[in-house]
Amino acid sequence: MYRKLKRLAVYNNIGGQRDNILFQIALAIERYQNQGVGVEWTVEMIYRNIHRLLDLATEYGFDGNLWQNYLTFLLVSVETPFGMVCEKAGAKEGTVNLFAKADFAIFKELFDYDFAPIEKELGINCFSIVTNYHAVVKNERSYNHIVRRKVRALSARIAAAKDAEEIFGIVTGFYADYGVGKLGLNKAFRVQHLHAGGVELNPITNTDDVRLCDLVGYERQKERLLENTAAFVAGKAANNVLLYGDAGTGKSTSIKAILNEFYDQGLRMIEIYKHQFEDLSAVISQIKNRNYRFIIYMDDLSFEEFEIEYKYLKAVIEGGLETKPDNVLIYATSNRRHLIRETWGDRSDMTQDELHHSDTMQEKLSLVARFGVSIHYGAPTQKEYFDIVEHLAASYGNFGLTKEELLQQANAWEMRNGGLSGRTAQQFITYMADKSR
Repeated sequence: MYRKLKRLAVYNNIGGQRDNILFQIALAIERYQNQGVGVEWTVEMIYRNIHRLLDLATEYGFDGNLWQNYLTFLLVSVETPFGMVCEKAGAKEGTVNLFAKADFAIFKELFDYDFAPIEKELGINCFSIVTNYHAVVKNERSYNHIVRRKVRALSARIAAAKDAEEIFGIVTGFYADYGVGKLGLNKAFRVQHLHAGGVELNPITNTDDVRLCDLVGYERQKERLLENTAAFVAGKAANNVLLYGDAGTGKSTSIKAILNEFYDQGLRMIEIYKHQFEDLSAVISQIKNRNYRFIIYMDDLSFEEFEIEYKYLKAVIEGGLETKPDNVLIYATSNRRHLIRETWGDRSDMTQDELHHSDTMQEKLSLVARFGVSIHYGAPTQKEYFDIVEHLAASYGNFGLTKEELLQQANAWEMRNGGLSGRTAQQFITYMADKSR
């Protein structure tokens, strides 16, 4: 097994990572069989990496043949120049395909590897267990169910393939459909600033599976958001979007729903916070040449008078020397229409500190103008609030209450807990569901 890994060409970095589970298990067996290493050390090394394999299976919800799931996970998660080309244009004619097919022949051997002889020699059965594994049933929110579905489906197809030629078609087709690496497997990311400089995009492994139809009302707002995003995903002209208005009205929910609506069409989302705006250019440089559409998402965006991070955002949206890539848009939510806190002092041209203070005010207010689409989410009327409550309560059978009793309690809850909003309605339903258990 170890010697096979050293013959990988296109996927050489998979086997060459010394801390890789595959590499470590292969190396342990190689040293036992050909270098005279003892049974005790070999068993310890194998079980140490079986433990890591189980951790990975728990994180992603793998089941069945964990060994094959893991090999598939390597094929789709490790970025190679070959995979990146296939991501953009599918498999193309070229000499590199010969090396790729030779690598897939090795992976076919790894998929079909018979661990029975080594298990018998070492007196272990761990490989028999992980190749016929039945995972404990868990809530999907406890693992990355998106990666799980993709990897398990692809693993089954590779395992059933008759040769390297067929595997080549399966894997390159996957790259063309879904992409390669963490950007291909995951739908959302957060930004981590590295101490050595630069940034890293870390997957958000569990996102809310909410849809726009789950948000009651706001039909005109949802339609505008859908139209803009659909155009963007289709490669047409689209605008940056600002969703503003009252708290708890569904602005953030709408953005999350948009991601779920268009994920299968290549949409990805990167969440970034105000203190990270200086890293925006570094983030964009990582994603501008990938075959996805990216929304950079800023939740609850606003600035105080003394905060200057908005300058980074203005330069990235429009105004810097480097043009924002066509595959990147910025969507933001805010409770403020103009994003930056404005005081009565901003209305005067004459202050002790600055003679032309209105110029400063205009600089601040110009930020919102860089969002081509602004969508207002206002607080619902009492009737709209009751409609939301009825819609949410229907799945609970109205908690055994008449419509009048339900709305009476919803009205009392709203008066005690923050006023009319979709969030208040959801909190009321959560309270009633807990109470009725």
